[in-house]
Amino acid sequence: MADGSRILSIEAIVARYGVAAIALGAGLEGETAVVTGGILSHQGLIGWPAAFLAAAIGSFLADQVFFTIGRRARDGRWVGKLRRRRVYTRVTKLMERYPVGFIFAFRFLYGLRTISPVALGTSHVSTRLFVAVNAVSALCWAAIFTGIGYLFGEAFQELAARYRPTLPHILMAAGLVMVAATIGWGVRALWLRYRETDEQA
Repeated sequence: MADGSRILSIEAIVARYGVAAIALGAGLEGETAVVTGGILSHQGLIGWPAAFLAAAIGSFLADQVFFTIGRRARDGRWVGKLRRRRVYTRVTKLMERYPVGFIFAFRFLYGLRTISPVALGTSHVSTRLFVAVNAVSALCWAAIFTGIGYLFGEAFQELAARYRPTLPHILMAAGLVMVAATIGWGVRALWLRYRETDEQA
């Protein structure tokens, strides 16, 4: 019940404030706001391109802010508190070995979306590299989760009573599932490889 009311409250906020709520939700809350934007896009309340771009921009800007905090306030109290966390050490080792892959993948890893850009900001990773890879990752992330909301959100919520997918929708859904599965497999393989190396060290 709590999760359902949470989703409904986010849907109400997004429906009322439109793309601004999607952008803010993508940066602060994550996938739920973006999927909700896709659902409302399917209902005709928000255009899909607008929902997609708002999600991408919101996620991109939030990560840029956290990266900048890490870069400019690395000796500050809040960043220092993050750096003392055990997960920070693992994130640091992983990003040092696979900087491009980690920049692309961290927004897909639950629990690492805030600490990762801060850690990257305190590292040797250049701002130019982070901006470029972060932008590509934000676009892919926004496309996947907005697409999931557009194609499946209403079906999940209303037991497919009003939604009948056509062949193009099925092909699009298959493509999204394949992209998500590929990213998930790559991230999992990367993480397992890191753990094996870390255990042997």
